[in-house]
Amino acid sequence: MPIKCIIDYILPLCYNLKAMKTGENKNSIKGVALLLTTALIWGSSFVAQSLGMEKIEAFTFNGIRTLIGGFALIPVILVKSRITKAPLKASLNKDAIKRGLLLGLVFFAASNLQQFAFIDSTSGKIAFITSLYMFFVPLLGLFLGKRVPLLTWLCVVLGFIGLYFLCIRPDQPTAINRGDFLAFLCSFFFAIHILLVERFSVKTDGTVLSCLQFFVSGTISVICMFIFESPDIDAILSATQPLLYSGLMSCGVAYTFQIIGQKYTEATLASLLMCMESVFAVITAAIILGERMSAREAIGCIIMFAAIIISQISGARKSKSSQT
Repeated sequence: MPIKCIIDYILPLCYNLKAMKTGENKNSIKGVALLLTTALIWGSSFVAQSLGMEKIEAFTFNGIRTLIGGFALIPVILVKSRITKAPLKASLNKDAIKRGLLLGLVFFAASNLQQFAFIDSTSGKIAFITSLYMFFVPLLGLFLGKRVPLLTWLCVVLGFIGLYFLCIRPDQPTAINRGDFLAFLCSFFFAIHILLVERFSVKTDGTVLSCLQFFVSGTISVICMFIFESPDIDAILSATQPLLYSGLMSCGVAYTFQIIGQKYTEATLASLLMCMESVFAVITAAIILGERMSAREAIGCIIMFAAIIISQISGARKSKSSQT
């Protein structure tokens, strides 16, 4: 099934890359469909990661699936180079390799912290806690001299209130689940990753940059796999479906869809659509894994999601006003 999915997605990908080259007008319906698909794939990938952790250990799962994602992007890069007639050597230079190395190190930390979180927490909770990167980005931006509007600060406070309802039990106010804490750290590293991508993608092809980071992260994870874990080939083969889905679809296809979708979608709508990742994660976890949230956890999710939506709308309005 994953191979069929890749074939089905590569064909429209070729069309979309050609359309970009010929200057085709934006198609909001196409962009919305692609970004909603991206959010769905990323959200459902939390289920694949959870299922994979039932069979193999964290470094093993993350190393293999990330390398799969890197290999999946190679044909995309080759097709893009052929259609745009841009020499591959121009994109794959020393600077690109350095940036890919740094991104890979940060992605290694973020993705493995998230993967280890599945040992003690659930897919839905991890998805929402990971969404806190939306708040860490403006906070870290302060160190880069970026001003943070008051509404964003209010959203940060609202997000942490939601996190409290989601993760802290009222009868144990000081007890924090280890998996939730790891997901919290993961969101911090993903925020760093987002800021680095924003800086590096100006001078480096995004697909090449992503492919490099996947290979760097995957290689380090595999090394850690042999040092800290006991990989078993039979166990790895039993996790083939989660590995392929998480590697091919989440790392390869979804990332490519994000790039194409944002070409056809206004920034505000694009941000809101990608925030749906956490919602899709909760829905798919409930359907496939039978996970259920308590009323208190559900309230926490609603508060966090509201904070995410408000922060994205306010950020988009500020960006739009600065352009006029």
